[in-house]
Amino acid sequence: MKVGALEVIPVLDGTSRELLSEVVAREDDADWDCPAQPLGDDGRLVLDFGGFLLRTAGRTILIDTGIGAIDNERWSGGRLPGNLRRLGVELGDVTDVVFTHLHFDHVGWATQRGQVIFPNATYRVHAADWQHFVVGPDAVPGAVRKLLPIEAQLETFDREVELAPGLIARPAPGHTPGSTIFVIADGPERALLLGDVAHAVAELTDPEWHGLYDLDPLAARTVRDRIASEAAEAGDAVAAAHFPGLRFGRLVAARRRRYEYI
Repeated sequence: MKVGALEVIPVLDGTSRELLSEVVAREDDADWDCPAQPLGDDGRLVLDFGGFLLRTAGRTILIDTGIGAIDNERWSGGRLPGNLRRLGVELGDVTDVVFTHLHFDHVGWATQRGQVIFPNATYRVHAADWQHFVVGPDAVPGAVRKLLPIEAQLETFDREVELAPGLIARPAPGHTPGSTIFVIADGPERALLLGDVAHAVAELTDPEWHGLYDLDPLAARTVRDRIASEAAEAGDAVAAAHFPGLRFGRLVAARRRRYEYI
């Protein structure tokens, strides 16, 4: 995706096949009707994992790091380092790693077996997520093991801030306390990286669908609806962490649902 002179490149890490009923729900019993993300032949929802590569002002930035080396019956990861190299990026070339939030499938390549994977990078995340997952009284043990090794390279933020030229972190709490979207901007052109504001396309195109992984469902739905309306009105390109192929699309008004994603 080109945004002015900037280029944002999806970097796939892996995939999973999920029961629809475990990812999204709605109050009525309507069937899944989402042309942009149809169910697989087995009736399951395919979710992709990975991150987004941005080069700006001499910096090489990775937004989220995928699911990591997990490979089991449910999740199959492990491809992100090789896909970065295919783009001409070695692990030591990455200058910044920024996280939309700290769920395990977004921080998979932050470390492996206690070793920091991007040795020259500054890691950045919203302070509320670092507190919730890593250092707070109810910290998640898996997140502590995965993320504490990056603490010496960590910088946190707690408000909307431009982290690099053309890369704006905008807090969007709900899915997690520090959930963040990233706005890529160059002049009048913008693209939005939504993280897990929506897991499935239908959460943006049809407000009756809502995700099941949100820590604060009401706040998450409010954020999701606001961002969908903003993106549709502005014509911004949007991509989320688990949309098919991590591809970008735009929201346009539709008849049978609020928006189409094209």
